[in-house]
Amino acid sequence: MDRFRPLRRIQVEPERADPPPPPPAVAIGEAAEMVPAAGMLMGAKVRRRAAVYRDCKGDYIGVHSDPCLAKILSKQGDNKVLFADKVLKFTQSGKMKRRILVITDFALYLVDPDADILKRRIALAAVDKLCISKLSDNFFAIIVPTEYDCLMASTRKKEIVDVIVKAIKSTSEYEPEVASSNRFEYHAAAEVIKEVEFEEADVGFMGQATVSIDS
Repeated sequence: MDRFRPLRRIQVEPERADPPPPPPAVAIGEAAEMVPAAGMLMGAKVRRRAAVYRDCKGDYIGVHSDPCLAKILSKQGDNKVLFADKVLKFTQSGKMKRRILVITDFALYLVDPDADILKRRIALAAVDKLCISKLSDNFFAIIVPTEYDCLMASTRKKEIVDVIVKAIKSTSEYEPEVASSNRFEYHAAAEVIKEVEFEEADVGFMGQATVSIDS
């Protein structure tokens, strides 16, 4: 990678923090279990109060009541939804695209909400690692060595990471690594490597991260 290429800076606004309620029970898919929203990332990085106490309910868009999404899952023989919500996905050129992320116990689905088209399906067995920063931001990368990686942003990043790790552990004998670093690389395409760098920028007590992505 050319280290002298300029980095494109992206400002990430923090989530508004509401008064924290007691940690809730979370229902993932068809099985309910007592899990704090912080999940496996507690202590691994800077946590926002709103993120620690957020009510995790899994499907935030009603997949099975959406004919397009229900049809996509049905074609793959998938019907157990562990998580579903809107996210931002970064393209190879660095543009942000709106996507619907659906996680089942077998795969990840990225759907274009405007065209109602399945853009990508990633088998959970192909996921090797997840990359996050140590700061307060919404970015995460899913590392898929046999294909290419995926950089996304979501206000429910912690829940997404937890669900992916738990789903892989429940269907295989390995646990994917969750790597916390303020700088990491990912394959935006098979032959395209990009670097993401995070810098802390204090805004009140909640904190904020400035994100740079090479272009």
